[in-house]
Amino acid sequence: MASVIGYARVSTKDQNPDAQEAELRAAGAERVFVDRGESSRVADRPQWVACQDYLRSGDTLMVRSLDRLAGTTTLAIQTITMLGERGINIKSLTEPDIDTTTPMGRALFGIVAVFAQLRVDQIRENTRRGLANARAQGRVGGRPTVMSAERIAQAERMRGEGKSYAAIARTLGVGASSVSRALGG
Repeated sequence: MASVIGYARVSTKDQNPDAQEAELRAAGAERVFVDRGESSRVADRPQWVACQDYLRSGDTLMVRSLDRLAGTTTLAIQTITMLGERGINIKSLTEPDIDTTTPMGRALFGIVAVFAQLRVDQIRENTRRGLANARAQGRVGGRPTVMSAERIAQAERMRGEGKSYAAIARTLGVGASSVSRALGG
């Protein structure tokens, strides 16, 4: 007997997939596979792989939106083709006209996948612009360095004495890569 199987995904481990999972279950998903902290641009997400293994011909794969399934047009097309060849249908809760059992549904899926890719690309571009703007104002993002001026001076003295980055790092209580970056190594 055909089943409705859900797949949910969040991009970072800090995000909560509970809302996606609840929507999928309310729409009839009997089982939901959930990936946490996984990019939609990667094909071998652990729960996505498990979901694919679980799906059988005649089943329907339900997602909240197509960008949860595939983050690139190429990956979306590969996914829809692979699932179609296996006799698995796709249903999106937010793109309700997608019914991959019809030629029009497959065409619409391709169009929506292109827009999903556009959305991802726009987010990346906005992030790049925001970071460039912050840099132009003298702000630098990222984690603050652990290498204070005092630590750098001590690391330079120790390096002058022939100590390795690893030995310096142990003495200072920091990572070897921090020492290496601070000393230009």
